[in-house]
Amino acid sequence: MELESPLNRMTADHPSSILMEWMEAYGQDVWNYAYYLTKRRDAADDISQDVFLKALVSLRQFEGRSSVKTWLFAITRNLSMNYLRSSFIKKVTLIGMPAFARSERSAEMEAIGKQEISRIWQHVMSLPVKFREVLVLEFHYQLPRSETASLLGISEGTVKSRLHRARKRMEALLKGDEDDEQSK
Repeated sequence: MELESPLNRMTADHPSSILMEWMEAYGQDVWNYAYYLTKRRDAADDISQDVFLKALVSLRQFEGRSSVKTWLFAITRNLSMNYLRSSFIKKVTLIGMPAFARSERSAEMEAIGKQEISRIWQHVMSLPVKFREVLVLEFHYQLPRSETASLLGISEGTVKSRLHRARKRMEALLKGDEDDEQSK
């Protein structure tokens, strides 16, 4: 769902009402993206709040050359990268996995499914940021490659290359898990 440009609505609506719409529409995606980049729930909480504050302050500077979601992701990425470069994060061990929603399956199937999802996410989170980022943007958020390239400040060719390399690494990691299971 893409909301209309805030610049067209600035005279009709108060900026905070636009911000509330964005928080409702994109808040979880912004938090998830911050988490994927930082691997920390507390950092994702802080960063997602900062994203919307920065968006409110910078509202008049939004030119509409990208979607609102892409613009918010760009802010999220910049704040996350600043966080990762900070001296604080260099002193902290990164741990944690995303929580997954429950479904209507048997307890056994639920446990097996959670193990599989956890195993895949462990591998995704173990990838270098540049590979993890393109995988998450492509497959989880389904951003077009052109928007991913714009968001990351790289060419579409580089996005394709990183996706290819990320897939190969994931394939090797998952194959390694299968080999480990077979040798038991």
